[in-house]
Amino acid sequence: MSLLKTIFLALVWLCLPVMAPAQVMSDPTAQQTIVKALDNIYNLEFPQAEALIRQLQARYPQHPVASILRATQLDIQNLPLSENKAAVSQFVQAVSQGLEMSKRMLEKDKNDPEAVFFMLTCHSYMASLYNNQGESLKAVGESKKAYNYLRDGFALMEKNPDFYFTSGLYNYYVERYPMDHPVVRPFMIFFADGDIALGLKQMDVATRRGVFMRPVANYYLSHLLLKHETNPVRASVYMKYLVEKYPNNPLFAMTYAEALLLAGRYAEARPYVQRLKQMPNKLVPLAFNTFSGMLMEQADKNDKEAAEFYEIALKQPSDDAYTKEYKAFAYAGLARIAARANDHNRAKMYYKKALAVGEYKSLVKEAKAFKG
Repeated sequence: MSLLKTIFLALVWLCLPVMAPAQVMSDPTAQQTIVKALDNIYNLEFPQAEALIRQLQARYPQHPVASILRATQLDIQNLPLSENKAAVSQFVQAVSQGLEMSKRMLEKDKNDPEAVFFMLTCHSYMASLYNNQGESLKAVGESKKAYNYLRDGFALMEKNPDFYFTSGLYNYYVERYPMDHPVVRPFMIFFADGDIALGLKQMDVATRRGVFMRPVANYYLSHLLLKHETNPVRASVYMKYLVEKYPNNPLFAMTYAEALLLAGRYAEARPYVQRLKQMPNKLVPLAFNTFSGMLMEQADKNDKEAAEFYEIALKQPSDDAYTKEYKAFAYAGLARIAARANDHNRAKMYYKKALAVGEYKSLVKEAKAFKG
């Protein structure tokens, strides 16, 4: 069950509708409106997005696209969503409306590829929300529902290239997850086999050929490359596209700065770290202070100031979905500083703390290799 949750929770944050059904896809004006609304949402231009969503809702009142776009806006506007009860209520209402409309589409045509993806999106959204609220059983239930629609999408990639993302994500995680969590191996008989290399290739296709899922594919492929594949150079390529297109988005800015820092490209990373300081989102302070510590430690060789930034970072609240790993980075930084000061007991303590919260392969390898 944990694997199901992981697969579908990875569809969260920016998981958007693949396309509208025939009546909308035959309307070039509607298509342009949808794309503009998505661009506004990603770039935190919410009044502009809301105006476009209202236009779509007025023109297609029985169509789920407006409800799904509104749910997406609520998620990003209130990041992290689970901490805002009023926004959560509005989000659930929007997703429920989208789900009912999508069901009616399937009743008319059970093989409708757009309806399949809308159903996948709605259940994935709810799985993410329940998980972030600590309601694991409900999250798993939604994930199980989404799984059927994801499987249907395997055969729809050539009809719609946005399905390359969901198929690639499945192919990757269904193999990667049991590698990292051997306890789930006995449950793998319930899942179709995957292929890590194929999954990465399919997600790459989505970053280039996808329409609505292109930003999603760029973001999540970057995340996998950073966390599992230890390839920050390649991850930075995908993130550069996002930060240039959506300069106001704090999550994209954080991830691009992270990729540059892990790649050792400190001069390029520095202005993006400073940009974070100007972003008001509550997720940013932990990232800014951790990254500032990394710059001080690794670029400026100033252990004293680096340690001060790391200590400040560790006093900041973290979010499991977005910034937990940055606390592990801060602990690892303090461990390296302690090791250079020949305080091996303190270094060992900090690496132990890093391992308790960190999951990146590169960090785990570093902490386990310490012999102090």
